[in-house]
Amino acid sequence: MSIFPVAVDEKMVGEYPAEAKSGGGYFYDDVLEYRVWCRPWLGAPDEFDGEVYYYAFSSFEAAKEFSDNTKGSEQPLVLVKQIEWIDEPTLGQFIPMKGERVTEWLVEWLQGNKRAQHTISQFIEANVVA
Repeated sequence: MSIFPVAVDEKMVGEYPAEAKSGGGYFYDDVLEYRVWCRPWLGAPDEFDGEVYYYAFSSFEAAKEFSDNTKGSEQPLVLVKQIEWIDEPTLGQFIPMKGERVTEWLVEWLQGNKRAQHTISQFIEANVVA
């Protein structure tokens, strides 16, 4: 059993575009994959003419093991899909958003942040500055 959610569709792992949003949104709907970025200039094998690249995994544990055993690699990140999320254009200004958004997160942001039906409205109500 994994300590973090596994990818929602294992067949799609490694098929998502490399470019994604970075962070944000507060809540996620699905885990798409875990990524370990490799940097040749830090000692990772040079597989793409000196360019940064990543390996994709369906579980955090597999990504972490690869990261821990690969020189020049970063700690795992997680690619998540958001159907509803929170935009915070300025500190404390929360705007509920809808649509499909794919973003990379720090893995620890997954804990307690899976979106449920009323999660976003409850978060905004609890964080309104009077």
